[in-house]
Amino acid sequence: MRLSTKGRYAVMAMADLAAHEAGARAVSLSEIARRQEISLSYLEQLFAKLRRQGLVKSVRGPGGGYRLSRPANEMRVADIILAVDEPIRATRCLPGTKGCMTASIRCVTHDLWEELGQQIHVFLSSISLADVVERRVLGRAQPCRPANEREIRPAA
Repeated sequence: MRLSTKGRYAVMAMADLAAHEAGARAVSLSEIARRQEISLSYLEQLFAKLRRQGLVKSVRGPGGGYRLSRPANEMRVADIILAVDEPIRATRCLPGTKGCMTASIRCVTHDLWEELGQQIHVFLSSISLADVVERRVLGRAQPCRPANEREIRPAA
């Protein structure tokens, strides 16, 4: 999966914002930067994108900063990652191309990686920001049983 620091840091910062937002108080980016050990200038870039996508609201003036635009339980991790222009994909094909090989054809494993990217998107879409903050993420993925352990149904 190609998930750079941009996507990870955006989710970390949004989780911090959700955890520290209290009442009418906005959270400053400098507070988030300090707690999460992320560059303030990098956070400013990320939050400009998050604001344009309608995930956060900026508050100006004394006590200014940012607030979530809606409750954390209504915000999905996939939406945060996509808001900062981070594609959720596992193939090496570039968007708009016909394939990943030099002859512009798909490699033999393309469908495998394409499906993995879809599964990652489905998983991240099932996790809310509140789930992250309240540590309800572990155990969400269902492990697959090996093929030799799957139920074998008799032929009809």
